[in-house]
Amino acid sequence: MSMFNFYLITAAVLYFLGFYGLASTKNMIKIVISLEVLVMAVNLNFITFAAFANGGVVGLVDPFVQTFVVISIFIGGAIAAIALSLIWNAYKHYGTLDVRELSRLKE
Repeated sequence: MSMFNFYLITAAVLYFLGFYGLASTKNMIKIVISLEVLVMAVNLNFITFAAFANGGVVGLVDPFVQTFVVISIFIGGAIAAIALSLIWNAYKHYGTLDVRELSRLKE
């Protein structure tokens, strides 16, 4: 198995784990973690395709892709921080982290 296939399979596993966590959980903190796993899987795909676009030469990754991934990581961290602060306020106000219980409150 080549390293290209290894990275793509790893990214696919991360993507499906994140999607499964997003679809199956009721806890808001687990949903945020699943979203971060999805973002990291996409970032791994970007870096993999950029690294192997030059014929698989190690160390020759397109700087534009690196910049894009670093900015994506920063934005993902900021979004996670904002989401966790909103989750903290929802927990203090309603006393639960269950998404289904919070969706019933709007009725």
